[in-house]
Amino acid sequence: MVQTMGDQGFVHPTAEIESGAVIGQRTAVWRHTHIRSSARIGSDCVIGAHVYVDVEVVIGDRVKVENQAAIFGPASLGDGCFVGPGACLSNDRHPRAVTPEGALKRSSDWEALGVSMGEGASVGAMATLIAGTRIGDWAVVGAGAVVVGDVAPYVLVVGVPARPIGHVCRCGLRLDDRCRCSCGRTYEAVAGEITPTSS
Repeated sequence: MVQTMGDQGFVHPTAEIESGAVIGQRTAVWRHTHIRSSARIGSDCVIGAHVYVDVEVVIGDRVKVENQAAIFGPASLGDGCFVGPGACLSNDRHPRAVTPEGALKRSSDWEALGVSMGEGASVGAMATLIAGTRIGDWAVVGAGAVVVGDVAPYVLVVGVPARPIGHVCRCGLRLDDRCRCSCGRTYEAVAGEITPTSS
């Protein structure tokens, strides 16, 4: 049995939605997912099973977060983003369980830095995005990559640490050496970044 939310959205009864979380219309939240207070999820999203959405996370509309992903606050995901299974968007560049004096760290002992994803950006399965990184519009992070720096729009990065190996179209396919996609879209390099010339 699922609990209906908004206009035809639903939350599985095993999901935990804390008080103060906001979920948009037609969004589906699957089993054993935990959405913390102050998290905001837009409309028409799919949040898979066993997903963790932390406090102060903002997720846009039409976003898909696959099973077992972990998104730590204050991450921000633009409209149309994709987060693959088991991916982690971290928020601590200097992780320690304890202070230098040996006391258990509290939230006041460190500064959370969220990952930012632009419109249409995708993160592959089991990828890790280090705290504070920005993934540009329509960029793609390959499966298993570890992203330690910003990724420009339409760039494809892979590896550990992640490095750019090409450019991608809005449809997700790689561009050829003349910035064309087999789907018919074309792009051009402007000030070192790829921008679309056709839609």
